[in-house]
Formats: sequence, C-alpha cells, structure tokens
Amino acid sequence: MKALVTGASRGLGRAIAKRLAADGFEVWVGFLECEDEAEATLDEIRRAGGAGRTVRFDVSDSRAVDSVLVPLLASEGPVDVLVNNAGVAHDGYMMMLPEAKWREVLDVNLTGFFLVTRACLKGMVQRKRGRIVNVGSLAGEIGNVGQVAYAASKAGIAGATRALALEMARWNILVNAVSPGPLDTGMASGTDASKLLERIPLARLGNADEVAGAVSFLCSKDASYVTGQVIPVNGGMGM
Repeated sequence: MKALVTGASRGLGRAIAKRLAADGFEVWVGFLECEDEAEATLDEIRRAGGAGRTVRFDVSDSRAVDSVLVPLLASEGPVDVLVNNAGVAHDGYMMMLPEAKWREVLDVNLTGFFLVTRACLKGMVQRKRGRIVNVGSLAGEIGNVGQVAYAASKAGIAGATRALALEMARWNILVNAVSPGPLDTGMASGTDASKLLERIPLARLGNADEVAGAVSFLCSKDASYVTGQVIPVNGGMGM
C-alpha cells in the first residue's frame, strides 16, 4: 500500500508521514523547498523499519504535477491514500494584504488540493478504492483575525471535501478532512500561546502526533463507513 503526503518535510506533515509508515504504508514524502528536512523525514521512516521515497514538486503548479507526479503514478501505480497537507499562511489584515500573498495562499492550499487530488483520482477510480484526507483548520470554521486568506482557503477545503465525497462514493473512495486547532508546530510559532490557551477548553496546544492519529484512523479499515466528514482535533475550541 502506498500513501502520498504533501508538505511532509516537517511539522504536521512529517508526523502524518511517520504515522502512516508505522501503519504499513510505503510513504511518498512530498515536498518543494526543504530537501534536507524531507530526507530527514524519510530517514526517520526507514530507521523505524518503514519504507518510502521523497517526491519533489510544487502542488500549486499544474505543469509540475503533470511532469513529476503523473509520470510517477503511471510507473509506480496508484496511491491508496492521499493526504493533502501542503499549505502556507500569510497573516495580516485584509486591507493591507498584497494580492500576491492572497493568491499564493489560495494557490497552495486550495488549488494544490485540486491539482494533486485530480492526478491521484484516476488510479483510485480504476481500482474502485482509495482514501483522501485533507488537512483543514479551525480557522476555516470560526475565522481568525489577520487570517482572511488562510481561513478562506481552509473553508474551501471543508466544502470541497464534502462535495468530492459525494462524487466519489460510487467508487468506494472515501474523502474526509481533519480540522486541527492550534498546534505546537512551526506554523503556530508566532502566536501568543497564553492568549490561545484561554480559548481552549483543554487549556493546552495540540501536537502533531494527535492530528496524525486522526489521519491514521481515517485511512484505516475502522473508518470504512466514514466519508464526507471534517473531524475536529482542536481541544474543544470553537464549541
């Protein structure tokens, strides 16, 4: 069994890649810029007895997807699991946010999901099975000051997850999402943690392994009757 995890060089993507490798998947570690960190992810997988490879391409560039991912799928066969984790965030009040930053967030977070998923669906449909897990965010559900672009992209992921699940059900392709709250990862490093803790019922930040556990469940036999769902992993925040 093979699993492609985009944005798997570090943080949440690395945790997901390692967890799926531990579950028995050959993991394709997707990345763009952080080659050393992607190789470190792969090394951790192999040292733990797992198998995998790195795959370098830009999820937001259709030419890169067509020239790198599509030929790989043709030569190595379809993936059983796709985890759309690659994402960026450019924070700032909307009235001061450059259009280029807005477009980059949507291109990577939303168009990247579209391009990579479309490339992987052909093989899944042919085999009449597959799992797709998209990484959303609590910001896409309740919003966040200074994150209009990011919230818009993640709200789009939630809607696309539900719609794609309806489209793919006839082929036994299950499409779900996880929606993390604030995590103790690099993307949350600039946040005032003390203010966040006041808003989280469990009074702590989450960690990447906890989200990876939810992804693991959605990729397992135990989730064979779960599709079109957005699973919150947020410590109770936003209830």
